[in-house]
Amino acid sequence: MEAKAIANTVRITPRKARLVVDLIRNKDVAEAKAILKLTNKMATEVVLKVLDSAVANAEHNYNMDVNNLYVKTCYVTDGVRMKRMLPRAKGRGDVIQKRTCNVTVVVAEKESK
Repeated sequence: MEAKAIANTVRITPRKARLVVDLIRNKDVAEAKAILKLTNKMATEVVLKVLDSAVANAEHNYNMDVNNLYVKTCYVTDGVRMKRMLPRAKGRGDVIQKRTCNVTVVVAEKESK
């Protein structure tokens, strides 16, 4: 049994968000929250919010034990790109791509032996 949460079109570049997501993969939920609170990156707020949402989904929708959860998978995919123009010399314009990303976190219960 696993629970999932997704944040779509987050205004952070996927490359920077992947750095944060890689820190919490396959960790206990409590340990992952502690890592995120001590990490000094912009994407940590978003990833922490998605992790909290996945834990809440597991607790309320699937009646899982919160103390027995771990981060099974988490990944970041590219979202839409907002294209903006920057004026340059001689009437030209450069295209600036403001990238967004989709953050997905899946939590599951540990196997009891």
